[in-house]
Amino acid sequence: MDLNIALILGQDGITSGAIYALLALCIILVFTVTRILLIPLGEFSVFGALTLASIQAGHPSLIVWLVAALFCINTVLDLYAKFKHNATFNHKVTLFSAIYIGLIIAAMYKLPLAELSMWWQVILTLAVITPLGPQLYRTFFQPLVAAKPLVLLIVSIAVHVVLVGIGLLIFGPNGAQTQPFSDATFELGSLMVNSQTLVIIAAFFILIFLLWYFFEKTLYGKALHATAVNRVGAQLMGISPIFAGKLTFILAAFIGTLSGILIAPITTLYYDSGFVISLKGFVGAIIGGLISFPVAAIGSLVVGLIEAFSMFWASDYKEIIVFTLIIPFLLWKSLTARHVEEDEE
Repeated sequence: MDLNIALILGQDGITSGAIYALLALCIILVFTVTRILLIPLGEFSVFGALTLASIQAGHPSLIVWLVAALFCINTVLDLYAKFKHNATFNHKVTLFSAIYIGLIIAAMYKLPLAELSMWWQVILTLAVITPLGPQLYRTFFQPLVAAKPLVLLIVSIAVHVVLVGIGLLIFGPNGAQTQPFSDATFELGSLMVNSQTLVIIAAFFILIFLLWYFFEKTLYGKALHATAVNRVGAQLMGISPIFAGKLTFILAAFIGTLSGILIAPITTLYYDSGFVISLKGFVGAIIGGLISFPVAAIGSLVVGLIEAFSMFWASDYKEIIVFTLIIPFLLWKSLTARHVEEDEE
């Protein structure tokens, strides 16, 4: 290996590491607020990438009908809860959601999809996939809001399996790769920097800034922060854990979908690629102790770099090498832990 190859591998590692860092952020955010390890996170990325590929090919994606079906199921569940348990039923939110879903279905089937600019294609993809987050939360996790983390983990795995099957039904077994945002390259010394790498790194820092502003400067962000720090205390102050869960899943679905859109031009994704992608983000989140995002981001970059160099030295074992990283951190956490969450509650 010479310096040029090392620089190219380093560029690939940083690019992948930035995506894994965004996924690690989602995992940490969802876990600290809801105690749910979001195993289906990778499905948001894959559905986003495959939906964008379908739009660029000019074919309406059937994923909009999954969004519509979940909306109908959740509306029935909300009505049942209203009449059975006298729960609150928000007519305005339901009406807005119905109009929103009608608009994205109309956009998917009436617009000249292949002729849209790249940015409008990305916006339409985000508009279609992001609602899956709160809908999945309402359907599968809201009834278990007070359940133990182990129960939530089992449900999360079940949701992942179901979504993989639905992904096969909607997108088929063939993989897809989207068009790049730009074909430009820039010469940096002896290294040719791909513009897609710069787009991913720029999107990473922009998202981090926006999330910092959201959590530090907005009321909803402070409510989520309070729930993550002390769930019981936040509930006593009037912050609904259900609202916090839905808002968290919206953020996770948006970031997960955007991650898939960003990585789709540089790798071929299949309907079942989500688990491996999210698992690498999970390795970064574990390095951060499922608490600290800065540490998790550094860990995710390390994961990306080790993966890139492993592809050069031992491509057949790169997945094993990457996932082996999690073992020493799990051992360290188990040896230094003083309590578990169930005892705390």
